[in-house]
Amino acid sequence: MVIHNPAKPRAEKSHQGMPSRQQVLDFIAQSEDSAGKREIAKFFGLKGTEKIALKALLKDMAEEGLIDGNRTAFHRMGGVPRVTVLRVVEIEDGDPIAVPDTWEPDDATPAPRLRVIEMRGRGAGRAPNKDNIALRVGDRVLARTEQNDLEWVAHPMKKLPAMDEQVLGVVEFDGAGKGWLAPVDKRVRSAVPISDLGGAEAGQLVLAEPAGRSPRVGVRVTSVLGDPLAPRAFSLIAIHKHGIPTVFSPEALDEAQRAAHLPLSEDTREDLTHLPIVAIDPSDARDHDDAIWAEPDGQGGYTAVVAIADVSFYVRPGGAVDRDARKRGNSAYFPDRVVPMLPEILSADVCSLKVGATRAAMACHLTIDSQGRMTAFRFARARVQIAEVIAYEDAQGRIDAGSAAPHLQHLWGAWRLLDRARKDRDPLDLDLPERRVVLDERGRIAEIALRERLDAHRVVEEFMITANVAAAKALEAKTAPVVYRIHEPPSREKLIALKDYLATFGRKLAMGQVITPAIFNRILKDVTDETEKALVMEAVLRSQTQAYYGPRNAGHFGLSLGSYAHFTSPIRRYSDLLVHRALVDAYGLQQPRPPADADVPASTGLSDRDRSDLGKISEAISNTERRAMIAERETTDRYVAAWLSVRVGEVFDTRITGVQKFGLFATIIGLGGDGLVPVSTLGAERFGHDEKGQRLIGEQTGETFSIGMILKLRLAEANPLTGALKFEPVELHEGANTVERRGGFAPAPRREGNHIVGKRGRPGNVRHQGRGKR
Repeated sequence: MVIHNPAKPRAEKSHQGMPSRQQVLDFIAQSEDSAGKREIAKFFGLKGTEKIALKALLKDMAEEGLIDGNRTAFHRMGGVPRVTVLRVVEIEDGDPIAVPDTWEPDDATPAPRLRVIEMRGRGAGRAPNKDNIALRVGDRVLARTEQNDLEWVAHPMKKLPAMDEQVLGVVEFDGAGKGWLAPVDKRVRSAVPISDLGGAEAGQLVLAEPAGRSPRVGVRVTSVLGDPLAPRAFSLIAIHKHGIPTVFSPEALDEAQRAAHLPLSEDTREDLTHLPIVAIDPSDARDHDDAIWAEPDGQGGYTAVVAIADVSFYVRPGGAVDRDARKRGNSAYFPDRVVPMLPEILSADVCSLKVGATRAAMACHLTIDSQGRMTAFRFARARVQIAEVIAYEDAQGRIDAGSAAPHLQHLWGAWRLLDRARKDRDPLDLDLPERRVVLDERGRIAEIALRERLDAHRVVEEFMITANVAAAKALEAKTAPVVYRIHEPPSREKLIALKDYLATFGRKLAMGQVITPAIFNRILKDVTDETEKALVMEAVLRSQTQAYYGPRNAGHFGLSLGSYAHFTSPIRRYSDLLVHRALVDAYGLQQPRPPADADVPASTGLSDRDRSDLGKISEAISNTERRAMIAERETTDRYVAAWLSVRVGEVFDTRITGVQKFGLFATIIGLGGDGLVPVSTLGAERFGHDEKGQRLIGEQTGETFSIGMILKLRLAEANPLTGALKFEPVELHEGANTVERRGGFAPAPRREGNHIVGKRGRPGNVRHQGRGKR
């Protein structure tokens, strides 16, 4: 079968006898059906010895590189059969990019890349659905192909069984010496046999692929990654599991080196090197892409500058660095490493704002009145020199001690005004603690704790929010394209569920009113009991939608803002880079054309591709953001489980965070480790599940477990490979009588030699019962 051009009519039969090479090529190109030897012979009326000659002709044409094909069909060399099997090799702007599955590489004719057009909903301004992307890297599809004026495209007809999908696991051996691949994913419940160890040894973390079509055949090891419990292994597991790109293309690295030496024009950049601009960041920050300055304006307000690394100057649209950055969408941060969106020479050096070094910046000039309202803004390309990089804790310490320099005191003064305006706006106020994993110099866990929330964090946050609002409004003022950061109000279904839940506390949520963050804040303020407050806060959090990027404004509900865009982190978020490029176009901030020997694209504004369809890239970067968030959370879960694995049997104060009919989910207070309490361990009686009230209720005693309750639970299992924890109640009371606990847990996985053993001693049999974990 062969690709054809539907614009061309089917070839008319105008020749009898042996065709020329060109006539064969014309027939193949115009054929709507299979173009094999039989069809060619029939079309040209060949018989007997002419068919033998045709076979020789086709062989010669194949050797000359004019055609390609298999035993039954031919197509132009460099072309693609009309219906063929494709393999997805990457995701670009949300679209799968595929190559022919059976293509044999040839320097002269590289495998064509086809954009796979999936039949799925994609609406501008619509929140992306995690199920939206049906195809992933490595998937195989039977597809109908066609070539338009710009590119090859493919329309999937059927998804085929994966032949080379790689899985992560740990090599284990049973008593008979048979190799098994133990899962490192909570969703995978059992080990699979290994048919080819590929040199892997017991206890090693490996990548493997199916050894055949049947699961019974098992898997073959393709890559040995090392000790699964060694420092740095936990992030590696998440990176491989979620397919986060870690290697930049040689072209991107070369281009980054050239871009790093681009000269900064003094004529077209505002000189802000005299301002004592400071960067306030975490003590372990790997890059610094924002810095702030403010001073009183003499009228009760402040003038301020938010200086952001001018990444758009170094990363030009359509270049090799830009292509790699689009695929990543954002940086991913783990306790032991960062997977950057940009090559290190840009992300950690040239684009990072460093003390005493002149850096390219996009400066947002702000005017803040005495009420904390932003009354004016202006954007400019600038040169800056950071006066100081200060850790949050150090900045807060100076302010508290009264020893801060004037420029730091001015920042706090401006923040107090911005905070006044924030309180008037009344955004959603949820106290959400953040876990922090601290590693020692050898990569081992030194501490896991909740990150302290300081005023210094709020100072930086309010400056960033104000600059983000200014960026959105500046683009709207020019009717320019905007990549908005969108957080839509809760859906009616979630509000009804919240209303029903609050009713169990005797509290009301009127459905006829316009829902605002202030309504939720008032509900929380009215709750004085800390246990009940935790319950209500958890319920309010569950009612919220997930934020995403899109070109159509739907406001930011949580921040109580009508227009909001991400502008302040272009080193680590592609969304911010797009906003910078849009500002360059809208306000004429293009820089002089780079020198010819720089060999980088000239424009620093939006590409025609993005300008014509911001919805496509917005959806893609929303998905990569979600991918990174899940990978980061899973890595932290594994670190927490490793930290707790030596404390199995200890009793912890926990808070219930989820209720399902099969059990409870609880988190350790002050640590954040989440685990399952199976319903079978809650007592001898049966428990009913009250879905609306998010409770389990004992049918005989009325014993109730609900979200937010504080319980003392014993840690029964901590599995660092999967990040899974299990708890069991210490005791339950019915009046003065203790209810005997029934059921049990497997012990925590333990090392024996070089492998990890489950509850029955068989490798890979450590199961995770929490399939329903939220």
